[in-house]
Amino acid sequence: MQGNEQHSLATLIIITGMSGAGKTLAVRSLEDLGFFCVDNLPPVLIPKFAELIEQSKGKIAKVALVIDLRGREFFTALSESLNYIKDHFTIHCEILFLDATDSVLVQRYKESRRRHPLAPNGMPLDGIKLERKMLEELQNSATQVLDTSNMKPAQLKEKIISRFSHLESGTLSVNVTSFGFKYGVPIDADLIFDVRFLPNPHYVEQLRPKTGQDSDVYEYVMKWPETQTFLTKLLDMLHFLIPQYRKEGKSQVIIGIGCTGGKHRSVAIAEYLGKMLGASETETVRVSHRDADRDRN
Repeated sequence: MQGNEQHSLATLIIITGMSGAGKTLAVRSLEDLGFFCVDNLPPVLIPKFAELIEQSKGKIAKVALVIDLRGREFFTALSESLNYIKDHFTIHCEILFLDATDSVLVQRYKESRRRHPLAPNGMPLDGIKLERKMLEELQNSATQVLDTSNMKPAQLKEKIISRFSHLESGTLSVNVTSFGFKYGVPIDADLIFDVRFLPNPHYVEQLRPKTGQDSDVYEYVMKWPETQTFLTKLLDMLHFLIPQYRKEGKSQVIIGIGCTGGKHRSVAIAEYLGKMLGASETETVRVSHRDADRDRN
């Protein structure tokens, strides 16, 4: 199914992932977007739910189901259920997998004083490692993977809304995000571009405390011939790739722009791309900065 044909169908989003990674907040965010949401549905019941969606004749057009290890006795049925939907129903289905680093998950369990479902009488890390192993194959088959390690609840809600609000209009969502390689590559990016070869404002004393959103830092990054050459080639590539993604039927594209700390060069380049890619009737463009406010002096 291609282009806007895909978005005329009912949408089913399976929310899954690591315990403590934010599934509850994700489903609440989708509720705010008008999704009909069900928490902890056994995977064997998903085909029955799909049947109800089709029989509603458009009255139930957006559904989100949370599937996690509370229903682990049914978990192996998830793949079979999704394949059954693909073969028997005209429903657009996505798997949203929420993840976080082991250290962050351990900290969240300590703060909440909750026990991990796979280690009720043991250490949270033991349960986390076992769960990660169990979910490895599912994560690899997910249509979207979202790392919540560095996100506050409000940021996760904003991210979820930005990812799925386009389903209302049937447009392609283009998300440009800056990041710092020292903090890790965003695992949900479709395209990654490294701009560490550009002159670094970090070494200009008056620019160091600022970010690429400040005009003097932005102008510093943009003034170099290598910056302009890079941007010309990058825009040419993106103007070719984005329509290809849309033709393939993708609903969103995530473009990661990385520099060392994610504060100066990557931020300026991301801001530039946001302005130049703009918005049209067939796509929306959003710009975010994952690491710009880290370690501000």
